[in-house]
Amino acid sequence: MSGIRSSRITPLSRMGGLAVSPWTSARRTVGLVVFGWASAAATTCVAYLALGYEAVPISVGVLLCLTFAVMMALLHRAFWLTVLSAVPALFILVGSVQYAPEAALEQRGVRETVVIVADTAAGTSSDNHRFTLRGADGRTLPEKLQFNGGLGAPKVGDRLDIIRDPESAVPMEQADDVDAAGRLSGLVGGTVTWTLMALLAGWRGHVRRRRGRDSPLAQLL
Repeated sequence: MSGIRSSRITPLSRMGGLAVSPWTSARRTVGLVVFGWASAAATTCVAYLALGYEAVPISVGVLLCLTFAVMMALLHRAFWLTVLSAVPALFILVGSVQYAPEAALEQRGVRETVVIVADTAAGTSSDNHRFTLRGADGRTLPEKLQFNGGLGAPKVGDRLDIIRDPESAVPMEQADDVDAAGRLSGLVGGTVTWTLMALLAGWRGHVRRRRGRDSPLAQLL
């Protein structure tokens, strides 16, 4: 008994290429954009929940940024855009990880003028400084100020303005280095740039699919 066989031949578009549904391309592009914004939000939330443990949001952020790059490369074959996406990814990672502790310092931190009375790196070749500080009342603060790097490092006897967390959940920082608004701007700017790259990659992927040059993984999605 003869039956009706369905054709597996992909129809051609009027332009001579393959007829690719715009909805398929739009779905993949929107999914990539949503994942990018969700990754930035998730890393920021983890940074809030793990105040004082920067390694946790850094690990989560790096994993999500790499996943975004892999998705862009596999879904749209946009390898050069994938390489360029590392730049906004850095802004997203730094912004999301540092925004939470700096916002906490701005909201509940105590600003003080202190004097450096000791440095653990003094007389050594180490660039990892832990400064002992004395407050305006003459008392030595129990928490030490950390500074990594030799260039521009403060010295014993220098007077600094610092912001410390009375709950000791966030390490103290020099007042001039606390800029939560700037971190948030970098985070949002990096995510918006990711969005523009995802839209460009989506259009490029649509064109490639019409030419029959889609990736095997993308064909399943």
